[in-house]
Amino acid sequence: MIHILLVDDHPAVMEGTRMILEQEGDISVDLANTAEEVLEMVGSQSFDVMLFDLHISDVNGIDLAKQVLEMNSNAIILIYTGFEINNHFNLMIETGIFGFIPKTTSREQLVTAVRCALRGEVILPLSLVKQLRRMTILGPEGIDEEIASTISNKEYEILKEIAQGKSNKEIAEILHMGQRSLEYKLTNLFYKLKVKSRVEAAIKAKQMGVLTDSDVE
Repeated sequence: MIHILLVDDHPAVMEGTRMILEQEGDISVDLANTAEEVLEMVGSQSFDVMLFDLHISDVNGIDLAKQVLEMNSNAIILIYTGFEINNHFNLMIETGIFGFIPKTTSREQLVTAVRCALRGEVILPLSLVKQLRRMTILGPEGIDEEIASTISNKEYEILKEIAQGKSNKEIAEILHMGQRSLEYKLTNLFYKLKVKSRVEAAIKAKQMGVLTDSDVE
């Protein structure tokens, strides 16, 4: 039996993915939605493959992978997410993550990716491989990768609303936050992105691949 740990903070996604995988008959899936829960489970159980969302409620998936790999250097971890991953590629590989599976992937592709990872194969979508052929890796881009990997799910939501032209008041209402709390998060975001305004933050996030074209439409 292949034992999988799926880490996500979207219940519908977790249950749907578990159902797809367990239909195989030789796969069992455990679920977790916080870093604390993951570290506790990894410390007490053995998993053949782990699927981590890139943006979990309380941690970034790549940062969580680093913590798990410190506990078990042989852990097989895949990033399973709907977010753009291209700007995280170098950091992901350097961390020791086996690859990336888009949440838009088909049932057959998901199952195949898991089985390939078990054989020690790196999993990358063809679209990313084609883009990597065209990329020239420069020093500042490497720095941007590390910054992008620290953007939390809540910060991503804030950036998306900024890019769509929402005011601070509107963003606070949409995300069910107090305006003071939002302003505090914006200050941290500006510091992370090394910018001084909301507009600069949105532009920088787009350049880094944190925001995609669909986020700003």
